[in-house]
Amino acid sequence: MSAQETAPVVTAFMLIKTTPEWLAMTPHERVDAMNTKVMPVVKAKTTGVRSRFYDTEFYSTRVTDVWVWEADDHAAYQLLIDALRETPFWDRYFEVVDILVGVENGYARTYDVDPVTTVAT
Repeated sequence: MSAQETAPVVTAFMLIKTTPEWLAMTPHERVDAMNTKVMPVVKAKTTGVRSRFYDTEFYSTRVTDVWVWEADDHAAYQLLIDALRETPFWDRYFEVVDILVGVENGYARTYDVDPVTTVAT
């Protein structure tokens, strides 16, 4: 497959750490808070974004979770961040430690070569 056959997608690795406010809630309260206070804002203000959530607290003390976001383009990603900042997710439930943004196999698209880092066994 040529590097040009798939459109580039913005991927953001959002490294986050839970706050005392988040940890004071029960697991059911946490799910309810995400479903009623965070995700409705994200869904109302964004399109073209997808996510996956990874627990890391048993491997790291600096970061407790990694929220991986994929956006169809940079504008969709910007709307996502703006939406999240309008919710208690940002700086109340979680501290955003770092955000690493990249384009999968961007070098391959730049140089019109096949990606060398994809592994399938």
